[in-house]
Amino acid sequence: MPTSLTGKEKAAVLLIALGKEMSSKIFKHLKDDEIEQLTLDITNVRRVDSETRDSVISEFYDECMAQNYISEGGLDYARELLEQAMGTEKALSILTKLTSSLQVRPFDFARKADPNQLTNFLQNEHPQTIALVCAYLEPSMSSAIISKLPADKQIEVVERIALMDRTSPEYVREIERILDKKLSSMGMDDFTVIGGIQSIVDILNASDRSTERNVLESLETRNSDLVDEIRRKMFVFEDVVKLDKRAIQRVLRDIDNADLTVALKNATEEVTKLIFENMSTRLRDMIKEDIEFMGPVRVRDVEEAQQKIVNVIRRLQDTGEIIVSRGAEDEVIG
Repeated sequence: MPTSLTGKEKAAVLLIALGKEMSSKIFKHLKDDEIEQLTLDITNVRRVDSETRDSVISEFYDECMAQNYISEGGLDYARELLEQAMGTEKALSILTKLTSSLQVRPFDFARKADPNQLTNFLQNEHPQTIALVCAYLEPSMSSAIISKLPADKQIEVVERIALMDRTSPEYVREIERILDKKLSSMGMDDFTVIGGIQSIVDILNASDRSTERNVLESLETRNSDLVDEIRRKMFVFEDVVKLDKRAIQRVLRDIDNADLTVALKNATEEVTKLIFENMSTRLRDMIKEDIEFMGPVRVRDVEEAQQKIVNVIRRLQDTGEIIVSRGAEDEVIG
């Protein structure tokens, strides 16, 4: 395969080789910006020799077969079949590229396991090992695991996930090998980005309220700055739409009208509509007029005003005066 061709150029060559009828069917499954980019790449292709064309088609076929094998039986199954068909080196090359583009992640066996069984399996492991596994799982499963851990270990795991940045593939592969031999290495030599603040925010958002409160209160004594950052990301201004009418009205009583006016300057239509529906006509007209005559506002000022409102919501939530819905499990019976 000529190394001078980029991935986009290969895609353009493939579409040309497939012909107008087949390419048009493929376009139906692409986004507008993808179609625009491919169209531009196709127009830039002047002449493609038969060797290059055949090489692109062959590469495309090999990757399609590898993807089918992965979907059918996983990485080990795909590797075995590809090695038999084309040799170890080429099979590894194809799988390395595919697993990167498909974002095939480690610990697939854990994602398919029952959370209770997985918790029993992990509870005696080192907090760093539990954190690594949870960072790869769906937030709902990770929250189920963390909520069942002893309180002191919960804090250890949460802190390690939040502070996790880049983990060497050798370490990931070793943990995989220890926990379950079903998965083998992804064949990637670079570092894999996992964990981080957003990861733990997603996990805590999926947790029950008591687990969230225990984790954050305990963690605050060890790393208050980290807790502040987690709290800021757990509920954003756009999440106001998760509040019911009673909660909105309670929040509005504690918000300065000047802050609300600035916050609504760049708010979504859905948020603005919900807030306006839950205030008096007189106050709504006054804020609308203030927004209209306010003029340009710095983004930083809008974000600060919105954060003040978020802080009010979080405070009222912590005192139990309002409830922020977390989905079906948080439905309230009157």
